[in-house]
Amino acid sequence: MSIPSDLPRWHDGSLMRATRREPADRVPIWLMRQAGRYMADYRELRRKVSFLDLCKRPDLCAEVMLTTVERLGVDAAIIFSDLLLILEPMGLDLEFSEGGGPVLHNPIVGPADVDRLRELESIEALDFVVETVCKTRAGLDETLPLIGFSGAPFTLAAYAIEGGGSRNYRRAKTLMYTDAGAWHAIMSRLGRAIVLYLNAQIEAGAQVVQLFDSWAGCLGVDDYRRYVLPYNRSIIEAVRPGTPVIHFATGNPALLPMLSEAGSAVIGVDWRVRLDDAWKTIGHDRAIQGNLDPIVLLSTPAEIRRRAREILDQAAGRPGHIFNLGHGVLPETPVENVIALVDAVHELGGS
Repeated sequence: MSIPSDLPRWHDGSLMRATRREPADRVPIWLMRQAGRYMADYRELRRKVSFLDLCKRPDLCAEVMLTTVERLGVDAAIIFSDLLLILEPMGLDLEFSEGGGPVLHNPIVGPADVDRLRELESIEALDFVVETVCKTRAGLDETLPLIGFSGAPFTLAAYAIEGGGSRNYRRAKTLMYTDAGAWHAIMSRLGRAIVLYLNAQIEAGAQVVQLFDSWAGCLGVDDYRRYVLPYNRSIIEAVRPGTPVIHFATGNPALLPMLSEAGSAVIGVDWRVRLDDAWKTIGHDRAIQGNLDPIVLLSTPAEIRRRAREILDQAAGRPGHIFNLGHGVLPETPVENVIALVDAVHELGGS
């Protein structure tokens, strides 16, 4: 079938076709954290520039991603940025300590602090992210789509309340259980900010957006339905019509039915569930993304190929599968192994 002349070339690429569950010439693949510390060029850059400074340099962010896409041969780029940047203009003091991860120096420690989380009236303070989208799109092959992203409200709220990483999310869940009004205020404010943020990325040139709920797996099913699902659903409904949303959460396959309820075109799954079982759970009327364990990339090319084949066999050639890891590429991953995975998926997942 010929492509209408008024459609951009990325529209009929393998990843965009997968979001619409249309047949494609091969299974598309991209990787979460596909540009990062596992690459020597990135490590060299980071010796000169801090992570936060890098995120605020659109020229460097675009260069990092464009170089990565060309080297790996993946079927999409995702903007180089970080989930937590949106929290800075909302009033939180963000720092990325070397080797220690993100730290928020003025977390929300109780209901009295909720008003310190400012309403994001515009994304002017995040113009550097918008420019990153523009520069990355301008340099990207016109056949490849660009993915924008945001953290989901629960994950951002948990960071804002915990002040950084957490093993049990005690502070966030305690506030969630004990003060419904404060929790609603935080989640609603974050939800509105995320809609502005994602739509600004789409306006700047992103063809797909992903909502990362990296910490939602700590929740039980009933808590997720009550405290999280309504906010994710409202975000997905407010994303610019016609732009596919990938909704990704990790750590608890029991949440998959509610991810499906939230209404995104694509559901991202991690390695804790078989891809075929996950697809049955979310329904074959949704596309699926996943779901190789990132640690497999520390093994041999033969094992990587075998495990890729297993996942492709579980997808059974059904249109709508986007191959990805179940989470991000680990820093110690050999680049050659990542390339071996991309090549294997393209070969084994070809039509």
